[in-house]
Amino acid sequence: MAFERYLRSGQKLLRCGYTTGTCAALAAAGAARLLLTGQTPAQARLMTPKGWEVDVPLEQPSLRDGTACCAVRKDAGDDADATDGLLIWAAVRRSDEPGVTVDGGEGVGRVTRPGLDQPVGAAAINHVPRQMIASAVRAECESAGYDGGLEVVISVPGGEAVARKTFNPMLGVTGGLSILGTSGIVEPMSERALIDTLEVEMRQAAAASRDVLLTPGNYGEDFLKTQGWDRWGVPVVKCSNFLGDALDMAAAGKFQRVLLVGHAGKLVKVAGGIMNTHSRWADCRTELFCAHAAVCGADTELCRSLMDAATSDACIALLDGAGLRGPVLARLLDEIDRHLTRRAAGAYRIGAVMFSNEYGLLGQTETAEEIMREWTNV
Repeated sequence: MAFERYLRSGQKLLRCGYTTGTCAALAAAGAARLLLTGQTPAQARLMTPKGWEVDVPLEQPSLRDGTACCAVRKDAGDDADATDGLLIWAAVRRSDEPGVTVDGGEGVGRVTRPGLDQPVGAAAINHVPRQMIASAVRAECESAGYDGGLEVVISVPGGEAVARKTFNPMLGVTGGLSILGTSGIVEPMSERALIDTLEVEMRQAAAASRDVLLTPGNYGEDFLKTQGWDRWGVPVVKCSNFLGDALDMAAAGKFQRVLLVGHAGKLVKVAGGIMNTHSRWADCRTELFCAHAAVCGADTELCRSLMDAATSDACIALLDGAGLRGPVLARLLDEIDRHLTRRAAGAYRIGAVMFSNEYGLLGQTETAEEIMREWTNV
């Protein structure tokens, strides 16, 4: 039975799916239950970080030579996802080490460059899926009255071939796919549907206020709460990758003040005039870091390292090592301000705030500082 959760876009309902991380956690729970109880489970369920329960059939459970295996088939819903339909496997066996350890096997990539969610050499299983897997397995241990250690190995047969169609090789993840997901849920990424939804949310924000906070996604929303900026009472709209559309909608909605709060991995692209930040349209993060670092005096070795960096956080670490973080980020923010101001074309005031999950607040434009002072003093 298909996962029956939907998002509405205009008159359309788009079906959601669940992430590879959710599949891995469910498969691990099923395998742990089989190992600890000897009973072959038919279903597994868990509560995702989003707060939605996922209940799925377990495929091909087996117990052999002290190792239990189960698989869950990835369901991406109406999203265009290269991993849709793949079997995500978990193999679980007892361990002399306490707790739950998680590693990757066949079809799961390995991290080869610094700056990603996991350290170099580790399986590309991001921290939220790792937490979900460990939590699901611990629950099975408690249910079975088992207090020993367990080893979990996640694998995706065919994952290495599918990974060639993704950005993993470019990011420095080799040999397979990444096990991903922050909410545990795949929300459909129909471009037209997302823009339609964005337009509705911008109209709703305009009906409530002359001010709006724009952020590309969940990272930005979490950062706003961490900073306490949600206390301003300003409507928050997630614009996904469609920044240019959101800025045009802000003009049509007659907003007076717009503050864009974005992760460096997205916002740095705006310094190059890119207004659709999806990587399939443009990904010049390292080129922009490199160009502005060169203007600030970076030598050839640093420029080459920046060009080879896997993420914006890795670029910032390199700039820190050279003592160039401040001037480079200042130049990038000046360019971001220039492109945003040009797009707004005098219809409203706009500022930008850049942050990183690893480094926190990185900087803001002058107009952003002014807008934040005004909102704080209201």
